[in-house]
Amino acid sequence: MHTRRSFLAALSAAALPSTPLSRIDRVRRALDGKDVDRPPYTYWYHFLDEKLPGDRHAASTLAFHRKFSTDLVKVMSDYPFGNDPASPFPEQIKALQIIRRELQGKALFVETIFQPFNQAEKTSSPEKVKALLRDNPQALLDRLETVARAEAAHARLAIRAGASGIFLAISNANDGYLTREQYRKFSEPFDRMVIDAVKDAELNILHLHGPKVYLDLFYNWPTRAIQHSVAGTGIPLRTVRQSYKGVLMAGVDEIGFKDLTPDQMRRQIETARAEAGPKWILAPGCSVPNDTPDRQLLAFNQALEASTLGKSR
Repeated sequence: MHTRRSFLAALSAAALPSTPLSRIDRVRRALDGKDVDRPPYTYWYHFLDEKLPGDRHAASTLAFHRKFSTDLVKVMSDYPFGNDPASPFPEQIKALQIIRRELQGKALFVETIFQPFNQAEKTSSPEKVKALLRDNPQALLDRLETVARAEAAHARLAIRAGASGIFLAISNANDGYLTREQYRKFSEPFDRMVIDAVKDAELNILHLHGPKVYLDLFYNWPTRAIQHSVAGTGIPLRTVRQSYKGVLMAGVDEIGFKDLTPDQMRRQIETARAEAGPKWILAPGCSVPNDTPDRQLLAFNQALEASTLGKSR
């Protein structure tokens, strides 16, 4: 028995890197379920710069990444939907090109895309979209296809600009927003159209937003990872892990983030690590509050370091 334990310990030690990993290697090993020196992590908020040129947005994104040393750069995308179906977010593409150049291959980044249904709401209003769904469903389907084709074009441009994948935010697959049947008819085909446009990208992520999300609808989608809010839904990672074999990207309470103590942060990190297993990127369930002070984000980094050191002892 002692020999067997020693052999397993030796195997574990051999699998775990003896020197700190690069950000890219850390993320890629987690994607493959391999041992890492510490969990890869990311977080983000809205810069509220959608009226500024792409170079300013890139500068904000890069400054945030450098200040908080995130392993994965999640690029926010709040520019309004444009009129050119071949490139509906031209300033965002400029930003991605700058981000790629400035990162110099030292970190992966993913491009945020809000699903076609959400873009249709933004370009008209949620009330008008609901009215179309009720009174003229074919007109809504036609509009959604137009938006989806444009967003698919943008997704392809984002990959060409250097993004490792897209972060597709889906907010309507929720009980009380759309029924399951409505989601399957009025949203899934168009969400899939965007994903399928870049299906061979390294890191496509589904962000499943909302308190009563139909998580089970997405377990077999052709994406590398899914993200949901544990705090917002009350669904722990262990429950999702029972049915989902891909990468989980969650674990931190984004709702109460500003008030978390270091001990609470450490407990959330340790719980997420235990429940998610090795295929896991540590992240909040959504963006942290825009007015989160730098000291709180840095406190989270310190909590992660403390948690990792405690695990290694």
